[in-house]
Amino acid sequence: MASEAAAFFVIETEIPPEDFDDLMKFIYKYYILPQQERFTNVKRDVINGEYVLSFRAFGLEGKWYIDVEMRAGKPIQVKMVPSGEGVLQASLNQLKEDLTIGVRLFEEQVRKATLYFAWVEGEEVIPEKVLQRRSNIIYRLFSESMFLFFVIFIAASILSFAVFGLYAPMALVAIQFVMVLFAYRIVMKTGDWRITQKNPNVHLLQYHLPIEEHKDFQQKLGSDILIKIKTEIYEKTFAVGKQLDLETCKEVLSKYGFKCKPENMSTKTVNVYEIVKKVAERFKFPVPKIVIANTMLPNAAASGPSPSRGVIVITTGLLVQLEDDEIVTVVGHEFSHFKARDTLALFGLTAAEYLLRVYVIWPIIFLLEGDFSLFLGYLYFFIAISLVFFIAKFFESRADLEAAIKIGQPNVLAEALRKIGYRRLQFERISAYKFQEWIQWDPHPPIYFRVARLEKLQAPEKVKHPLIQSIKDNIRGFFEALS
Repeated sequence: MASEAAAFFVIETEIPPEDFDDLMKFIYKYYILPQQERFTNVKRDVINGEYVLSFRAFGLEGKWYIDVEMRAGKPIQVKMVPSGEGVLQASLNQLKEDLTIGVRLFEEQVRKATLYFAWVEGEEVIPEKVLQRRSNIIYRLFSESMFLFFVIFIAASILSFAVFGLYAPMALVAIQFVMVLFAYRIVMKTGDWRITQKNPNVHLLQYHLPIEEHKDFQQKLGSDILIKIKTEIYEKTFAVGKQLDLETCKEVLSKYGFKCKPENMSTKTVNVYEIVKKVAERFKFPVPKIVIANTMLPNAAASGPSPSRGVIVITTGLLVQLEDDEIVTVVGHEFSHFKARDTLALFGLTAAEYLLRVYVIWPIIFLLEGDFSLFLGYLYFFIAISLVFFIAKFFESRADLEAAIKIGQPNVLAEALRKIGYRRLQFERISAYKFQEWIQWDPHPPIYFRVARLEKLQAPEKVKHPLIQSIKDNIRGFFEALS
């Protein structure tokens, strides 16, 4: 049997050392055990103080296999040694993605027992939260390419058309255009903190609680005590000109009964302004307004017709989960939307479809009688909106490609997308779900497509027309999902 060269890769992780054994048990229980017919020689060992999981994964008809050794650490190290006939790179990539998703799913469990604190110097001390329903709706209305805003606005226009007559659609489009121009001001109000050149940093503290300590915390203390802890740490550090340090954090947490282990605590300072400025310089744009949304949901969004009349929103969850170079590539994606004036382009696209519908398509359909005309109306609406969303995927793919060209790190952006979208990657293994991702009303292409496309990109600087290339890639990806 032929044996190929070993492949090595690492998985960056937030998992504290005391959970490394549980990580290996998790991978075994939720990945290996459910499909044990594919695996053999499964072992869990401790070698030189490191937790190690090893196994052999078999390919189709047993013609080849891959020996895998996974060592827990920061980062997690994985070695894959393929043997046999016809071991494809795609099989190695699939195994790599399986293990990476497994680590991310375990991280998700760890986060449930982790306390996160974020501060911006000189700004109000506020609790971390998942976006409240009201602010979440506002946030989605005026960001994420504003598609929810367009759909709701068009739905509302049906009523106004009936009330105000033939001129209502044109008036509504004009009002919508004004709202698009000034939407960034509304988005700014959904943020919690403003980032400026004089106040550029977001400071982060993570403290992972052991399971029993987390249960005690939930029963005895609760969320109200967290803001007291957070305020006290602020008063002992930033308020008196000191930087965040683990000793002060340990002192305050111990006061409230936490048994702090240094290995379970970490601090991080992210110079968000410098990150955005770096990207702005690559795009030769001014630095837009920057706001931080203090939520652990990892996300970033751009709103506004241009950098000078726009805002970048970044969540603390994104700052926690991504490394600085990964944040740079994500911000580069958002700057591509600024560069191409995607907000205005999408407004023009949806407004044109809407006016075509109310002034041309509906009158033609209404000439028909019976249930068939109603069916045609619904059919046209579904096809038209689906087509608009599919075209929007071109813009999102172009933003990925342009970020890779300007920043020059397509693999880093691919890894950032993996970290943010690991849940979608898990579902996209299913063929039916993979196709559904292409046709659903979401401006973003499937994560698997975006990651694979970026990782195959060898020389991004040679791409002359990112939008044309993205259109071709999306159409090809759509038909591949059909097969």
